[in-house]
Amino acid sequence: MKIERIWSIYFSPVGTTAKVANEAASTLRGLFGVELCRYDFTLPAARQGFPELKENDLVIFATPTYAGRVPNVLLKYLKTIVGNGAMAIPVVTFGNRNYDNSLIELRDILENAGFHTVAAFASACQHSFSHELGKGRPDMMDLMEIRRFCTRVYNGITTNPNLTKEPVKVPGIPETYGGYYQPQDRNGVHIDIRKVTPKVSDACVNCGHCADVCPMGSIVKEDVTKMQGICIKCNACYKKCPQKARYFDDEGYIYHKEELEDLYKRRADNRFFM
Repeated sequence: MKIERIWSIYFSPVGTTAKVANEAASTLRGLFGVELCRYDFTLPAARQGFPELKENDLVIFATPTYAGRVPNVLLKYLKTIVGNGAMAIPVVTFGNRNYDNSLIELRDILENAGFHTVAAFASACQHSFSHELGKGRPDMMDLMEIRRFCTRVYNGITTNPNLTKEPVKVPGIPETYGGYYQPQDRNGVHIDIRKVTPKVSDACVNCGHCADVCPMGSIVKEDVTKMQGICIKCNACYKKCPQKARYFDDEGYIYHKEELEDLYKRRADNRFFM
């Protein structure tokens, strides 16, 4: 099959998933010598539509892993997307812990939406909660691995006419996806951080940038100390605040963050599948 366009389509509140998706898409664009298109559905307005894809498109489709799954706030939107027979590479990022069942879930979502998944990968990144967990990732080593994998994908597509007949095989629990990962302390007691939201310090100048980058549109721009919707703990407001005025003081949240930093200091491996 002749590829006519490469797409990078992603949800990326703090930017790491976009970096991974765009690296893969740019590499494939160079290999195939075709047009590169991007669709960022991070902000609410972008989730009111979806690009019209064609059978000869190859799509890098990327989301972060939240609690071991595709972010549940995206599931309603992802039921509306249409693949039109385009080939796709599902990609998930994860904060140096594990991607659990997010990759197989994203693969199934894309297959059900009319895509043909031909490859897949999970990329370790800096955790959205932390500046230390997976610090600096994806780094140059990660990007080199992604470029090498994309070369394998290119060679596979151009030499193997049977590549699109079956969905790419990835590990995980199909159908139920094993539920959602639940934070817990070292005694196995669950920590519930679902209703935790970041606080605003006196350093805030009410510039409104946090409201602009919130993927749920939950921060009131006229008064950024107020919330008008849910917080998914993506930490876009926390990490992108020019004044560093956002912070968390919830004991359970802080414990969970420090626990992750302590338990997952090793460099997590990226995983690639064809």
